[in-house]
Amino acid sequence: MTELTVEQQQLMDQAAAFIRQCYGELARDEADTERRITEVMQQIARTGTYRHTTDELTHGARLAWRNSNRCIGRLFWQSLSVLDARDVETADEAVEAIYEHMAFATNNGRIRPAITIFAQEQAFKQEKGRNLRIWNHQLVRYAGYEQPDGTIIGDPHSVPFTRVCESLGWRGKGTPFDVLPLVIGTEEGTASYYVIPEELVLQVPLTHPTEPRFAELELQWYAVPFISEMVLEIGGIRYPAAPFNGWYMGTEIGARNLSDANRYNMLRPIAERFGFDMTTNTSLWKDRALVELNAAVLHSYKRAGVSIVDHHTAAEQFGRFEQQEHAAGRTITGRWSWLIPPMSPSTTAVWHRGFDNTERDPKFGYQPKPYATE
Repeated sequence: MTELTVEQQQLMDQAAAFIRQCYGELARDEADTERRITEVMQQIARTGTYRHTTDELTHGARLAWRNSNRCIGRLFWQSLSVLDARDVETADEAVEAIYEHMAFATNNGRIRPAITIFAQEQAFKQEKGRNLRIWNHQLVRYAGYEQPDGTIIGDPHSVPFTRVCESLGWRGKGTPFDVLPLVIGTEEGTASYYVIPEELVLQVPLTHPTEPRFAELELQWYAVPFISEMVLEIGGIRYPAAPFNGWYMGTEIGARNLSDANRYNMLRPIAERFGFDMTTNTSLWKDRALVELNAAVLHSYKRAGVSIVDHHTAAEQFGRFEQQEHAAGRTITGRWSWLIPPMSPSTTAVWHRGFDNTERDPKFGYQPKPYATE
């Protein structure tokens, strides 16, 4: 019998732990569980890896959401739709799967949480010699163009990736809200770009419920946050391409993306439209502008029929998630600095709490970017 490598033994341990948890939560009997563990152990001994069943993949992805320490929206973890794209081999096939995901999840604004899972890392390396990667931070993101004078048109966060897209031959229109192309490649650095069809990118123009001059700013944001740069880890198996989405919490847009000084930095223009006194900090003009921007975001998404949640409701939903987990005999993990909302955090219950930031498997994790970032 061939002696196992350290890596094989570690994978066996991780796989067995996951199978026991997964099958236990799915109410499978002990004989079925042990039979599956034996099968997986044999696969690992023979090939160095193993392949999840559809049920394991589905429940594993849902557990990764449930274990996401930075996510306040975990109440809905069981509703995640899992789209299996593990047999996709080419970039063109991957793009089609991603487009199907985007259409399914967007759902004319009634957003459905979903994840598309492409080939696992070990198997893809063995069979194809490379790992499929989505180079985008999010499937939908606005470009950032640095000007000769150092100013930026668009999203400053996107400047490095915009340069990558341009190096591949893409050219945007140069507006503040140009949707970046989808870039599919490998960890080895080869990639192709694909212009996302307009009908797949639902966008929301922002207006204010009481101040018509807000519309002069011509602000907008996209409907669905599709996270695409993270690796999904289930029972020792890594899926480096596994884009997923939920829906926005309003403050992600209004208190970060559009308001941060190193992003769209819109607080001063908004304060001007509302006539706030900006000559002194004691007028709290930044705070007032921030509230009005967030009010505009919630108003606009609701008017457009696009799913969104305010930070107070999200915090209440997290409390219900905690209750459900305690009732199931599970403890809560979380990262406090991410769970608190970026606006009026002390008005929510999570502000007054502490959390265990231990990471559990299955999980989503960060991975090195597949392109040079200067």
